[in-house]
Amino acid sequence: MAVSAVFPNTDLGAGMYESFYLRAVSPDEPVGAWIRYTVHKRPGQAPSGSLWCTVFDASAGAPFMHKRTTTELAAPAGSWIEIGADSRLGAGLAEGVCGPARWSLRFNTDEPELRHLKQAWLYKAPLPRTKLSSPAPAASFDGTIELPDRTLELRGWRGMVGHNWGSEHAERWIWLHGIGFEEDPSAWLDVALGRVLLAGRLTPWMASGAISLDGRRLRLGGLGARGLKVAESPARCTLSLPGEGGLTVEAHVDTPQGTAAGWRYADPDGGEHDVVNCSIAALALNVRPRTLKGTSGSAARTLHAPHGGAYELGMRERDHGVPLAPFTDG
Repeated sequence: MAVSAVFPNTDLGAGMYESFYLRAVSPDEPVGAWIRYTVHKRPGQAPSGSLWCTVFDASAGAPFMHKRTTTELAAPAGSWIEIGADSRLGAGLAEGVCGPARWSLRFNTDEPELRHLKQAWLYKAPLPRTKLSSPAPAASFDGTIELPDRTLELRGWRGMVGHNWGSEHAERWIWLHGIGFEEDPSAWLDVALGRVLLAGRLTPWMASGAISLDGRRLRLGGLGARGLKVAESPARCTLSLPGEGGLTVEAHVDTPQGTAAGWRYADPDGGEHDVVNCSIAALALNVRPRTLKGTSGSAARTLHAPHGGAYELGMRERDHGVPLAPFTDG
């Protein structure tokens, strides 16, 4: 399905948000970037666009964070989104200027888009209120990211490009991406989980996404999936994700101390979430195929990405202990 921005076709009276984002991580050291091109629109108001630049380096402690907001926002031919006259993201290209940071990146992928919601009708239904896809669930990046005190040279950095939009953020969410696994360099994981408020009650966790192993993509979660288990905190997370064909993926995430980025996200209705993200997290996966009764089944596999994980937790609480970037939203 062709990738395109949603905000140009949103009714003036409606509120919405939209985000195109990328992450890229060095294959050699725990250094990575998380860059977002976002749209925020309150009901009855024109949308605004923001650039968010976060660069992680485990040896430097707290990440570099900056944000720029403008009313100059477009979705021109040849790009998915353009913010200002100097920042755009489209197929194979990401350019931007965000305060003292600027980047010029090229990316390529052999992976088709991952539509997290398996049923196509869900992308047109009122629920879930957040829709998401990954135009490039695994990609290779080349180019430069210039910061005030250093320039990062990206040569074959691994990562992804994502896209989400909706009328409301989930009440609580997790996004987990993994790449650069030592045992299978071509493997990747891309999964999102959420809890939403329905009739004043918080639903159980729901998950959607996929894992790719040996070039084969297997779906995780989805409507009616059973066996999902979640234990999360800002610093670490453990998931048990049910998959197609009886597959189970256990994921264990740990973030290097002091390296997480804290941001505040505004909802279209005026609410707010605190969001903690670390895109150089340690990630270990235990992949267990279904074992049929009376058979030995396939052997379980363990995959490790020492700094190839991206872990994000969105929440309402403010006592998570991660300093927030000094930029407002909305």
